[in-house]
Amino acid sequence: MTVEKVALVTAAGKGMGAAIARDLASNGYRVALMSPSGSAVELAKELGGFGVAGSVTEDADIARFVNETLAKYGRIDAVVNNTGHPPKGDLLSIEDDKWHDGLDLIVLNVVRVLRRVTPVFLKQGGGAVVNISSFAADAPEQPMPVSSALRAALSAFTRLYAERYAKDNIRINSVLPGFIDSWPETPEIVARIPVGRFGKTQEIAQTVTFLLSEGAGYITGQNIRVDGGIVRAL
Repeated sequence: MTVEKVALVTAAGKGMGAAIARDLASNGYRVALMSPSGSAVELAKELGGFGVAGSVTEDADIARFVNETLAKYGRIDAVVNNTGHPPKGDLLSIEDDKWHDGLDLIVLNVVRVLRRVTPVFLKQGGGAVVNISSFAADAPEQPMPVSSALRAALSAFTRLYAERYAKDNIRINSVLPGFIDSWPETPEIVARIPVGRFGKTQEIAQTVTFLLSEGAGYITGQNIRVDGGIVRAL
């Protein structure tokens, strides 16, 4: 008997999150979606899945999302930790509370989700996680210091979690998108990108679906840039 796999996707109401949800659904996953607005709920209905309104910065919302998914489907096989974007600004002008907001949005959201989902993975005999990060984790950008610093921390957490749970058949990777077409395109930014264009949300979605699949069964602990070559590093 074939088991129908279930995937959680956060910040799934629009942009990359919505594209990931659509791609996973088209590849046979039951999708459970969350976003602060009702857009994830509507998308879940369209895709034959389950949706809730909630924020990844609120631990109670994460608990409700995971618990209600388990109540509905009885299992969780995959998690996509997607978020919004933290405050921008000058490096030393950003106030402390904004840095704390960024920590909740970029790192602690992943920790809180995995605290709840990891026991489910262990009971089921495995699972897979993809975190949506940013190329700025590898190539920090002055206009986005909070994102740059904390997404680098997420890369480290990804590696630590991978090492801790690899023997349990639980994999985790982070995808580091470059400039994607869910953001306004400018000639100045395009000129920085070797492939000469913004990425497409569908390209990110297909990468995520692959990393969650059995075809990526030997890939874990990696921070994979999908950036059109903008990061010039080995």
